[in-house]
Amino acid sequence: MAEVQRRLGVVGFLDVSFIEPGHFCEFTQQALSEFQTHRGLPADGICNRNVWEALIESSWRLGSRLLYLTSPHQRGDDVITLQTKLATLGFDCGHIDGILGPKSIHCLADFQQNYGLVADGICGAKTLQALSRMSSQTGSGPGIVSVRESEKLHHAARVGDSLKIVVGCFGDLQRVSRGVTRKLREHYDDVMTVEESDATLHTMSANSFQADVYVGIATASVQHHEILFYETEGFSSPGGHRLAETIAAQLSEIGAGQFTVKGMRLPVLRATRMPAVLCVFGQSLQPEFDVIASAVCTAVTNWFAPQKPI
Repeated sequence: MAEVQRRLGVVGFLDVSFIEPGHFCEFTQQALSEFQTHRGLPADGICNRNVWEALIESSWRLGSRLLYLTSPHQRGDDVITLQTKLATLGFDCGHIDGILGPKSIHCLADFQQNYGLVADGICGAKTLQALSRMSSQTGSGPGIVSVRESEKLHHAARVGDSLKIVVGCFGDLQRVSRGVTRKLREHYDDVMTVEESDATLHTMSANSFQADVYVGIATASVQHHEILFYETEGFSSPGGHRLAETIAAQLSEIGAGQFTVKGMRLPVLRATRMPAVLCVFGQSLQPEFDVIASAVCTAVTNWFAPQKPI
């Protein structure tokens, strides 16, 4: 607990001079909840594995360590900053997820080669200086990653390509997830289901399947409902955001209640390499499960209809 408090202090959410180290007091719980809200995680005041990893990652700043390809991959806010800078400069490193994988390293090497540096895929002092100089000459905008995601979906819908879809289920709403899968298979050939409690298995399945979209179904002990998509301070998935809004509107239309659309950094949204949403249903869910499944299916097909790219 003392280490959790120390890290909350490092990232500016807790004044450690006013607490007893190692004692989980109300100030620590409040600071932890505020940190969770800031990081796009459920604000329950509980330090689980996801929260602990987020605390570690949030302490890294670009330039505080060498960034290079490792196994397991380096993770942290410094990686998010690097990916954001590369995307703004036109290098498509994929999801701005704070995970330094092969695609991000390839983009880093491309930048180094274009700038006249040794293209070793290692982000050190010279590369940071080059990034700083070039970034100061760029404007604001969504970056190449957001643009490419929208263009890919727009092109696929325009030419009539079929979606590859993964439907995931957490908790006891298998009747909904299986209903969604069954109805989506009436429109698309490649639809698979993942029913596991571990989010890692969902992301691995979706990425291995090379899915175009992931739709998760989950339950919560609260009364309200939420449709979640991936978002950080510097990146928002345009496809995920649009799908979340489409599903929320369709479910509200059938009388399933009010749905809040929210950007978060949950692992199942962060680590999937495609637009992803998580439908979190509270205890006040009213319509029949088949009606809900039909509404989600309709929302997905409407979302995939041809639209103008951003």
